[in-house]
Amino acid sequence: MNQSSTCPLTTRQIIDEYFIENRTRVLDLAAYFDRLHRSADGEPAAADFRMQALERALQVLISNDPEKIDQIQMIFSDPSTELKPKLEAKSASGAWNSASEVR
Repeated sequence: MNQSSTCPLTTRQIIDEYFIENRTRVLDLAAYFDRLHRSADGEPAAADFRMQALERALQVLISNDPEKIDQIQMIFSDPSTELKPKLEAKSASGAWNSASEVR
């Protein structure tokens, strides 16, 4: 996707309109990571494929790359094109698990 078009809002207008809601999202993420750190079983979350995808997405998010949305969407997406004979789970996991891929 080419994002060469510009937003009709000024930088100041975007900040004025969306800062508080995005500040809240950052605080929600901080609370989520704090809960993981204090989990009852003490199991490291970093081993989970969803947390690995989230970490990669956050690295893209803080980068200077101008096309963050495309990269982050692909981090969470299943790149396979073949149909699966059956679903692996009843609900979406939110990230692609490369370890579940049948090779």
